Amino acid sequence: MLTQKMQAALEEHVGAELGSAYLYLAMSAYCEAIAFKGFGRWMRVQFQEETEHATKLLDYLLSRGCKVSFKPVAAPPKEFGTILAVFEQTLEHERSVTKRVHDLYDLAGVEKDTATQVFLQWFVSEQVEEEARASEIVDKLRMVADRPGSALYLDKEYGKRTRG
Repeated sequence: MLTQKMQAALEEHVGAELGSAYLYLAMSAYCEAIAFKGFGRWMRVQFQEETEHATKLLDYLLSRGCKVSFKPVAAPPKEFGTILAVFEQTLEHERSVTKRVHDLYDLAGVEKDTATQVFLQWFVSEQVEEEARASEIVDKLRMVADRPGSALYLDKEYGKRTRG
């Protein structure tokens, strides 16, 4: 059984993951609206991953005998700026998620909840990948900032992303 504090923190993170999904769905729609359909697809895959993360957390809570409570998820913005700004916001968002995951891991240690620390290790590793992916796109978009045709090439390439 989880402590109340650990359960509440994990429930809050379910909401944060759903908030991330909502954000990426909004970013997907925004990218498509500004003619970056490939980046829109990339964001749609990101949306799907975030819902999977929320489900993974929910399933863990249920496996530990918790009755889960859900909190409201805030609406994401409608405008995000340039395509570079979209991915700079993505990178910042992923960094904030990483901090949340590390805080959860630390809390599990304080609560002497080894099983939850082991479970959260997957999320720690996932966040390394999430930040690396977003950082790569930011770096490439910065490199081609003055060449719009190159941004369209990147849009096409990143639009090939699939779940996996």
